[in-house]
Amino acid sequence: MADKDALESRLEELEEELSRTKDNKATNKHLAALRSKVAQARRDIVKASRRVHGKGFFVKKSGDATVALVGFPSAGKSSLLNALTNSNSKTAPYAFTTTGIIPGTMVYRDAHIQVLDMPGLIENAHSGLGEGTSIVAQIRVSDLIVFVIDINNPPQLDMLLSELKSLNVYINKKKPEVQVREVDAYIGLRFEVNKSGLDEQDLRTIFTGFGTYNAVVRIWGKVDEDELISLLANRSCYINAIIALNKIDTVSDFETIAHEMERRYAMTVLPISALRKSTLEQLTRSIYANSGLIRVYLKPRTGKERSPVTAYAGFTVGELAKRFHTAVVDELKCAYVDGPSVKFSNQRVGVNHTLKDGDTVTFIKEK
Repeated sequence: MADKDALESRLEELEEELSRTKDNKATNKHLAALRSKVAQARRDIVKASRRVHGKGFFVKKSGDATVALVGFPSAGKSSLLNALTNSNSKTAPYAFTTTGIIPGTMVYRDAHIQVLDMPGLIENAHSGLGEGTSIVAQIRVSDLIVFVIDINNPPQLDMLLSELKSLNVYINKKKPEVQVREVDAYIGLRFEVNKSGLDEQDLRTIFTGFGTYNAVVRIWGKVDEDELISLLANRSCYINAIIALNKIDTVSDFETIAHEMERRYAMTVLPISALRKSTLEQLTRSIYANSGLIRVYLKPRTGKERSPVTAYAGFTVGELAKRFHTAVVDELKCAYVDGPSVKFSNQRVGVNHTLKDGDTVTFIKEK
């Protein structure tokens, strides 16, 4: 723990210096360098936390997709896990009942979706409090976040979003495209495309802070300094999220609260009562729809369709073949596809053809 304590002390010093430094043209370069150092310090703390956290703080992914239930202690995550998966996660009317990550499996439309009951995030979780960095390490490898919010305290979501952003987890946002091609020749930093909204001097300070001095850089899309620093440090995580607005049985105007949250946060809001297991069907459908899953049917050249195969959006014919055996891929000549991804019925396609939900595929082997 001594190493982690030293790292946290260093982070506090850097953050204090960052908060004391006024933001103006004269300090821009210093601020960018400080932010780079803060990002590095946070990264080191996360690594140290992974070395010391105990059993139950990482669960291997399984099933067709993984969903993380994220919220405050006592927001109702354990009750929701039990309602969605028929698990037996411990519940109680007080905080910190869940002290490890509890997995369960939700079956919907032939898909097996892993649902994780995460320990409650607390304020300053990004600094490691309440095993915050370990919890977020699991969130990062999930396919979808379901924010479980107590309807009696909607501002909980502000803190959760702030903590996740502090750990470079960006919600419902497209990852900016940043291309860096380092070269041996001494050309300095050449910004061929810069749609970031940052001026080149600030960009130079950030890139040199990472030891990049000679490179061709292209940035497509707006990005602020902190987000660019986390991208260059390979610490950014972009993940979709929806809101399960829980405990609607305790208020009368839950629809008004749900509409206001949807407007404010630009997220899908599903009002539910996990304890009473009411209005969960819409949440189940939304989890499936936002997990990026599709169903594809296999059909032999003669015979009926088989049971559907669950895959991710963007799956190709070749990737589908790999699901069964590498020999299928080696012998695969083409495929006939019927469904939304093709222009006409039984269209002949190659192995790189991208499939869509509801397609029926017939593999054709080399003779």
